[in-house]
Amino acid sequence: MNIGDVAALTGLPAKTIRYYEEIGLITPRRDTNGYRRFGEGEVHKLGFIGRARSLGFSIEECRTLLALYEDRNRASADVKRIAQGHLELVDAKIAELKAMRATLGHLVESCAGDHRPDCPILEDLAVRPHKPQEERG
Repeated sequence: MNIGDVAALTGLPAKTIRYYEEIGLITPRRDTNGYRRFGEGEVHKLGFIGRARSLGFSIEECRTLLALYEDRNRASADVKRIAQGHLELVDAKIAELKAMRATLGHLVESCAGDHRPDCPILEDLAVRPHKPQEERG
């Protein structure tokens, strides 16, 4: 298969597929004319990487997960450790987003949104952050 076929099959842009080749995640064969030729193995790897990336795993985590997938002597504990660490990061991001949502919600509620120039949203954005205790003079 050529790169266009693989892109259509996996849903990954050709540019992304070339990047994954560049960083060594896949190694398609090359025809004598230099065109990439993808076999089932590369297509499967690209699907695997695409799914892992859609779940937010980093490139290096994908590299590790792919190596574990290909290692028939792997311990599932190694895979779970990576997924658990990533889940903790996702949970932390969700908490940050919830806090951000609460703050923005409060600011929007407190703004009259009328013709007057006073605006609590702009006032809040203009507040300078406080320095930590140890930095204060």
